[in-house]
Amino acid sequence: MSYIAGFVAAVPAANKEAYRSHVAKAASVLREFGTTRMVEGWGDDVPGGKVTDFRGAVKAKPDEVITFSWHEYADKAAADAAYQTMMSDPRMAEIGASMPFDGKRMIIGGFTPFIDLNTTGKTGYIDGSLVPVPAANKQAYLAVAAKQAAVIKEHGANRVVEAWGDDVPDGEVTDYRGAVKATGDEVVVYAWVEWPSKQVRDDAWKKVIADPRMYADAMPYDNQRRVHGGFAPILDA
Repeated sequence: MSYIAGFVAAVPAANKEAYRSHVAKAASVLREFGTTRMVEGWGDDVPGGKVTDFRGAVKAKPDEVITFSWHEYADKAAADAAYQTMMSDPRMAEIGASMPFDGKRMIIGGFTPFIDLNTTGKTGYIDGSLVPVPAANKQAYLAVAAKQAAVIKEHGANRVVEAWGDDVPDGEVTDYRGAVKATGDEVVVYAWVEWPSKQVRDDAWKKVIADPRMYADAMPYDNQRRVHGGFAPILDA
């Protein structure tokens, strides 16, 4: 089964090109370690929320933009091996020493996909989400998410992924559990939708929201604490 390393960070808007260069350098090295794909999304449509949101998740400052990114691996063993190699590679240490953002506020975690509806096509836009789900509701969430993913795919998405939190550590400043105000029995789901373009995404969501198949009698999680936003890809390696 594939495995996902998911990241959320806050980057000064003025550092966009420096950040793009930074992640491109990292991607060139990570390929050697077994990373099969690395995607970086630059915040474009990231709304504030009443309870949770991406900006609060990483304690973003007014001049900072949210990034939503992930690395894909063949399986967890490959991800673990890549991490161990990365920690000892001097090239990664050099790249890490010149990060154009506050790495202490970056959120990092490992996730196992349980939904991955995928077709070929260039990714032109990304919707990213973080969801708090009670562990006991995993199967109920899977059922609802699978039905919703099929609808989203039907309306034009290239790919829909839902990944269950597997290695989601607590952080000193920020972390995934804090991002969604998770309670003791909840697991964080890292999810995204890839679209051909922002225009396709905008047109599709109108249809998706109006589709009765998107709504369950009882949602198996607290939707008010779902964190979501739209991101423009600046790297897809």
